[in-house]
Amino acid sequence: MQPYDYIEIRVPAKAQYIGVARLTISGLASRLGFTYDEIEDLKIASSEAITNAVQHAYKDDEEGEVVVGCALYEEKLEIMVADRGKSFNFEETKKLVGPYNEKEEVQFLREGGLGLYLMETLMDDVKVHHEEGVTVFMTKYLGGERGDEDVERTISS
Repeated sequence: MQPYDYIEIRVPAKAQYIGVARLTISGLASRLGFTYDEIEDLKIASSEAITNAVQHAYKDDEEGEVVVGCALYEEKLEIMVADRGKSFNFEETKKLVGPYNEKEEVQFLREGGLGLYLMETLMDDVKVHHEEGVTVFMTKYLGGERGDEDVERTISS
């Protein structure tokens, strides 16, 4: 038995469907217990990834779709956004995706503008893979970045 629930949706690569994917991710994050602010971060980061796929993956006359896969663990949400419309084996694709490297990803960064910067800022981990399209893999830990539980928090009065 796998240690997570997996949900995958496919939407046409059209701007009007970005909100559908965003709402799906928002609902899943809420179900896991993410805070309002964390859900907003997830929505912004996933919107950036999906918008990049919608705007840049297909030529103007080409029909396409974006695949959004979500793995729900007890302590985190992992989101994959892939263009070129191919469904993926979550575990196998996860192994192929490497860390975002600014020097290697310059073209992608230019295409997405501030998108990758926002994804990196709002998510705990972001990886990008280029092969038959682009796959963006993002992770958000429940209650903050992994390791935060070891940090003693103080409240000033």
